[in-house]
Amino acid sequence: MYKKTKPKIIFGRHPILEAIKNGTSISKLMLQTGTKGEFEKELRKSLKGKNIPIQYVPKEKLNRVTSGNHQGVIGFIALVDFYKLEDVLPQAFEQPAVPLFLLLDSITDIRNVGAIARSAEIAGVTAMIIPQKGFAEINADAIKASAGALTTLTLCRESSIAASIDLLQLSGVKVIASDLKAEKRIDQVEMIDPLAIVIGSEGEGVSYPILRKADDRFIIPQKGTIDSFNVSVATGIMLYEVMRQRG
Repeated sequence: MYKKTKPKIIFGRHPILEAIKNGTSISKLMLQTGTKGEFEKELRKSLKGKNIPIQYVPKEKLNRVTSGNHQGVIGFIALVDFYKLEDVLPQAFEQPAVPLFLLLDSITDIRNVGAIARSAEIAGVTAMIIPQKGFAEINADAIKASAGALTTLTLCRESSIAASIDLLQLSGVKVIASDLKAEKRIDQVEMIDPLAIVIGSEGEGVSYPILRKADDRFIIPQKGTIDSFNVSVATGIMLYEVMRQRG
């Protein structure tokens, strides 16, 4: 059972820099608005290539998070580890299973994130790719909704979903996306070879710029009058179709 707990934090300039240097998995940083000088330069230098988002907040908000001497910066320790897609890709092609990736585009409901992760783990997804910004925080509630799957899945947090698609395609991975205007049914899309599926946001679906990058688009047939399936349900259907085609 997962209990709802306060997020673990580290604070203070030296502890934060040391944590980043030592590879501590950090979900985000809160930095006091207006921070300048040597520390700000050193912090940015240490964060280069780390894909750790920075949220600029007033001192009052930092004070509400901790009563300790935060020195204008607080780091939230991630409950899961994050990897770089560029590091995961070569290893994916060395495994016996055909690579299968999920790209999550602007999903903000932690329950959906958890449910998607649960389906992904069951379906043998190689890695789940999430954006650095505009995405639900992977917290204890998300892990609970995933039945623990988020702690076992390989998670890549990237600054750009669009750039991740480019990298996947250059590596020989076919990228597909659900589109209510598509002419193909999901079962008419070939899913045998290395594949990445883009999962859109709860309300808007896959954003148009991302849809344009997809190698193929499909629609999940439906008979009712509601616009579409819930995003986590739709993901389960997509992953089942991959499993069906791959036998």
